[in-house]
Amino acid sequence: MPNDIKDIAHAVEAASVMRLFASPPRVLTLGEPTHGVDAPLRLRNALFRQLVEEQGYRTVAVESDCVAALLVDDYVTTGAGHLADVLERGFSHGLGASPASRELVRWMRAFNVGRPASDRVRFAGFDGPLEMAYAASPRETLTALHRCLADHVDPGLLPCTAETLDRLLGPDDRWTDPAAMLDPSASFGRSAEAGELRLLADDLGALLHAWTPHLSAVTSRDAVDRALLHARAASGLLRYHHWMADASPSRLARLTGLRDQMMADRLLALAERAPVLVHAHNSHLQRDISSMRMGGRRLEWWSAGSIVNTRLGEAYGFLATAFGTLRHQGVDIPSPDTLEGALYALPTGPCVVDASELAAALAATKPVRRTSPYFGYAPLDPAQLARIDGVVFMKDVPED
Repeated sequence: MPNDIKDIAHAVEAASVMRLFASPPRVLTLGEPTHGVDAPLRLRNALFRQLVEEQGYRTVAVESDCVAALLVDDYVTTGAGHLADVLERGFSHGLGASPASRELVRWMRAFNVGRPASDRVRFAGFDGPLEMAYAASPRETLTALHRCLADHVDPGLLPCTAETLDRLLGPDDRWTDPAAMLDPSASFGRSAEAGELRLLADDLGALLHAWTPHLSAVTSRDAVDRALLHARAASGLLRYHHWMADASPSRLARLTGLRDQMMADRLLALAERAPVLVHAHNSHLQRDISSMRMGGRRLEWWSAGSIVNTRLGEAYGFLATAFGTLRHQGVDIPSPDTLEGALYALPTGPCVVDASELAAALAATKPVRRTSPYFGYAPLDPAQLARIDGVVFMKDVPED
């Protein structure tokens, strides 16, 4: 076993990543320690492009609204729509404004031109229809699910009419009031209408599962998958809204956990169809319990990665990204007694390191955890190396 970090650092390439695993993971994830920086996204794009072209991965999933992302998937697979509109409406969290997102979408579209449908690379969001300031109305997902069933199932089996759904849903702003994020009393999630909608969503989802054989015969795999996505998203949103109205001290921890549960459900559904490349914050992809401080409280929840890993085992792979400097955000040269500090001594640029070999090389120094300089930036915890497959290190991350 090499005991010098420079001997175990390799270029961030598909071949270097594949050497970390006995066999290619069904779900291969790449985390980042913070959002809003384009340089790691460009590195992601280059790596994912190699993994698609050389290793046969055919789905790219990012931390974005799973329903809105259907617009992006339509564009990259068939050319439907216009790029500017797809970037604006097909991404959440402002990701569509990133030049790296535009680069990724344009490359995926170019890759797919002339290829048979079975060999095209697909795009997916795996976040819920959620933003930091609000959760979406369940209207789009519930009405899409109801429409699919109404088109293909005996109307007598439907638990309600479209008009009943519309009446119970009411205006969308009753669901999307930003005040509800911090004030439970502003949430519509525990109204009588919301309670009835949760039951109807459950019945519609059960009917969809019962009639999946029929829908598979008369429609397409994509149509069935989208109906299942709408069913999961509708139930997930209504559950999320219900707990937004909770006034207990566990409210925020429950909401963060529900979000990652929605993420995990989406990733597992994608993995049933094809091997998946995934990009998100490290905290959503790690195998350990996640935590953060919000509203003066420490929140803990099981991440999407921990849930998926429990189901898939060795078919789940996790590469965590660490930064040396991010000076425009106040992240300066790391102390030599931190994990990032040991990696910063490398003369190379971006590199990937086997996490188990890195832990062995650092065994004598026992690095401490780096202090986080601002909210949203999550340095790696050396104690977690045993639960990480590889570390992607970016020495000096430039301002975009």
